[in-house]
Parts: sequence; structure tokens; C-alpha cells
Amino acid sequence: MSMTAPRRTGALEGLRVIELAGEWSPMAGKILAELGADVIVVEPLGGHHTREWGPFLEDRPDPDGSLWWWAAHTSKRAVELDLSSSSGRDAFLRLLQSGDVLLDSEVPGALEKLGLDEVTLRGARPDLIWTTVSTFGLSDPRSLLPATDLTLLAGAGPVWMCGYDDHGLPPVRGEGGQAMNAAGLHAVIATMAALFDRDRHEQGRRIDVSVNAALNVTTEGAPYEWIAMGATLSRQTCRHASATPTMPVQVQASDGRYVSTGFPPRHVREVTALLGWLRDLELGESSEAVLLEMAEAQGGIDFTRIKTDALQAEMLAAGRQALRAIAAMLPAAQFFVEGQERGLAVAVINSPAAMLDDPHVIERHAWSDVEHPDLERVIRYPPAPFRSSVTPYRIRSRAPKLGEHNHEL
Repeated sequence: MSMTAPRRTGALEGLRVIELAGEWSPMAGKILAELGADVIVVEPLGGHHTREWGPFLEDRPDPDGSLWWWAAHTSKRAVELDLSSSSGRDAFLRLLQSGDVLLDSEVPGALEKLGLDEVTLRGARPDLIWTTVSTFGLSDPRSLLPATDLTLLAGAGPVWMCGYDDHGLPPVRGEGGQAMNAAGLHAVIATMAALFDRDRHEQGRRIDVSVNAALNVTTEGAPYEWIAMGATLSRQTCRHASATPTMPVQVQASDGRYVSTGFPPRHVREVTALLGWLRDLELGESSEAVLLEMAEAQGGIDFTRIKTDALQAEMLAAGRQALRAIAAMLPAAQFFVEGQERGLAVAVINSPAAMLDDPHVIERHAWSDVEHPDLERVIRYPPAPFRSSVTPYRIRSRAPKLGEHNHEL
């Protein structure tokens, strides 16, 4: 069995990935595909159950209209195979002969029960990179239990870390399939490392990615503070969780919209820029300006001493308060543009709908407009996770329809 590779350009051009349709691995396949790999999604007959996940185009349930499927499977091809039958397994092994990577998120042991164990798979492709994304890892019995995006986010820590200063409000769950996204990024990194290793040693690898571990890493310093100091971090509005409260960064601008003052100035260039902004707005005689002038005179703020030197802490706080005062005087968009022009890390907070028309986002060519010839329309997709110039990351095609490429088998 040989599927002709489509014409592609990208860093991974010439690489073929066989992806077993699943819940936790699609983002990994998407990233590899949009870096240039030829990714073929293998679905069971009738399609994978995630095609039934909404929302749907124009709110009409349709296996080819799932927006979840669209977002997770751009730039791929799709075929249907019945792996429970001997003919389906034989067809899969023939397809695998042309593959460099097998990507799956099956329950540990599920493929082995079908007769597709590692010995059998390597018989088809000895130097295969086999990457499995499971909820808790291949050897953890918890991977055999039911799990959802929400339960994984809650158990691994991100839900505890996200929310508001008012802990009377419930914590906030990140939307958009964060469990799949975090695990997918780690799966890509590990797979790429294994491919580089294969170029040197000409041998395959089995890669074991835990969704739980990938999500726990996203809590940044929380595990280390608990292990090293026994400190429990608490969620805060629009800023990192902390064992002790830090100054708020989200404030209302003069037009009622919200902005983020970001991290207050500490380097002398930033302090000088903020002082200039205060003076331009006739706030140069404020107490914040006086403290910032002291910081400028000493060459900036020594961030390593703010917990032991009260003056350093006061100067840092003055920078935050100065930005809050400026934000209260300006419309949100003006605060953002002028702050960025002065080299200060401030931001405007947009609703999802407002992001589509935001001039800054549009100017950076963030959105991807994807042709849907079957619908005779172009649909705007979220931006790439990163940008590169020589081998660009880009969406190459819409997600495949059910069985769209069966004829190529």
C-alpha cells in the first residue's frame, strides 16, 4: 500500500506520520503537518467519535462539520480502516511501511490486544518512531480509567492556578482543549528529538507522553515551591499564582475597557521611558515619579533585592502605580499603542470577537485564512503557535472529510 505524498514545503518535508485518530494526540499531528510532514489520520469505519464533538458549522451536527475536528486536523489526510479485522490490520501495516512516525493516544495495551504490538509494528518499519500520548503514561494504571479534559486539568494543577483574586469565585478552566494542546507540544518535542537521534544511530524509539505530566509542567513554579518550601500557590487575577499576593495588573482604562500593566519597569531604559510618559501627561510631580527618578539615578531597580530592601520594593511598586494612573487617563487602545512604542510591556485585553478585527493582530498576519472549496468560502483560523522565516509554519489545507482519501490506499 502506498499513498503518494502531496506537494509540500516546510522543515519536515519528506517525513510521513501515521496518526491513529484519538483524543489526546491530534495537536501533535497538526503541528507536524503544518511544519511540512505528510500526516495521514487513520479512523475506524464510520469515523472517529471526536467527529461528533461540537460546536458544529451553523449548529448542524455533521461528522464533516465538527469545528473541533476542523481545528485539530488541518493539513492532514484521512482514511478509514477496520483494525479489528485481519484485512484492516494488514492494510495498516502496509501503510506503516512508508511511515516514519506512528502517533497514537490509545488506552495502553489496546493496540497490543489487536495484535499490533511493538514487535509486529517494527516488522513493518524497523526504525519506526512510535509516540503514544496517554492520560498518565503507559505504565500508570490510571491511564486505564476514564478521563476528560476537565478532570485532567483539575488533577494536574492548572485549574487550581487559574482564576481571580476573589476566591469566593470558582477557579477557571482554560478552554480550547488545553490537555490535548499541552500534551501535543511535548509529543512533538520528543518526536523531533527521536528523529534527530534516528538520523545518527538509525534506530527507532518508543516515546511515552503523559498528559498529566505535561499539564503539571504548565503550572510553572508551583510544584517546585511545594517541594522545596512547602508553599501552596494561590490563583490571582491575570497574573501568576503566588504564595503571597502580588499587585494587581488588570485595570480599567478611561473608556471602560480593561488593560494589563504587565511587569513594572526595572531596567533603567524602561524606567526612563515611563518617566517620560508621566511627564508628557503632566504627572511628573507625582510621588511615583519621584521614586522612579531615584530608580533612574541608581541605574534601574535591583529585582533580586525587592524582598530584602524596602526601597527597591517601593520603586518597583511605583512603576506599577504609575502605569495604573496612566491607564485611567487613556482609552485602552491608546494606552497599549503608546506603551508599546515606549518599549513597555503593556497589553490591551480583547474579547475573542474583538481579536478578529484588532489592527495589531491583523498587522502581524496572525490569522490563517483557509480555503474550503466544498463550501465555496474562506474561513479564518487561529494563528500559528510560532513564526519562522525560512521554513514557515502554515495551515496547508482544511481538515479532511470522512474517508476523503480512502481511494488513495
